Amino acid sequence: MNLKKIVTMVSRVLLLKGVHWGIKKGTQAVAKRGKTATPAAPVAGGHGSPARDAAKRARKAAAVTRRIGR
Repeated sequence: MNLKKIVTMVSRVLLLKGVHWGIKKGTQAVAKRGKTATPAAPVAGGHGSPARDAAKRARKAAAVTRRIGR
């Protein structure tokens, strides 16, 4: 294995980790935005605010899509 392949593999892993970290932080920021001082009423079957639940579903859908793409 030559040096170019190793550098490419390492950079790809680091880039993917950075993108996933950014997506996670972005969905968390969207879920927190507009939050009031009092906690939101729990949704049936959920444990948090509707926005947080939607962000969690979006992360799960993204994970499934990545798994299918492999």
